[in-house]
Amino acid sequence: MGIGEFLFLIKGLQWTLALSAIGFAGGTVMGLAVALARTSGIRLLERATAGYIAVFQGTPLLMQLFVVYYGLALTGVKLDAWAAVAIGFTLHASAYLGEIWRGSIEAVPRGQVEAAKALSLGYVARTKDVILPQALRISLPATIGFLVQLIKGTSLAAIVGFTELARAGSIVSNQIFQPLLVFGIVGALYFALCWPLSLYGSRLERQFAVAVR
Repeated sequence: MGIGEFLFLIKGLQWTLALSAIGFAGGTVMGLAVALARTSGIRLLERATAGYIAVFQGTPLLMQLFVVYYGLALTGVKLDAWAAVAIGFTLHASAYLGEIWRGSIEAVPRGQVEAAKALSLGYVARTKDVILPQALRISLPATIGFLVQLIKGTSLAAIVGFTELARAGSIVSNQIFQPLLVFGIVGALYFALCWPLSLYGSRLERQFAVAVR
């Protein structure tokens, strides 16, 4: 494999990173809204967001990308591959992160919430200053674990023709007919991205377990 093919793989890696970052950032914003709605105490909001989470957790990511790209086109909304996968991954991430953070918010000791109410803190101040900082700390290991899964899941974006790392590897492999070499390099690049994150998530989980003893 020549330098040109390797640089093409690196270009695919850049698109993988960009897609992961956009999906995670968008999912963070929407996921926080989902988590707050799930813990709002408003029955209608809780049921609506529970249904939203059930749909995205109960269907394959591959199908979700397919529906966003091809399904919207049937309604007259034509998106290019980049926009479709960015929307698909954002929606997917928001459902999973929303459920992770919902659990973390509910894991905050009830006494903390009651103490904040006793100090006459309103909902916004109570959530921003008391609940979310503790919930964020609780959720970090699971959030990082989901980010690892999201990075690996970007390989499914090839279904709509988006050229990320895995598709770039497939293109190079078809050109030089060395699949073991090419996908060995692709696997090594994924490993270099995901393994440090997995180690960091495990470390945070151990630290949190020690702190709560």
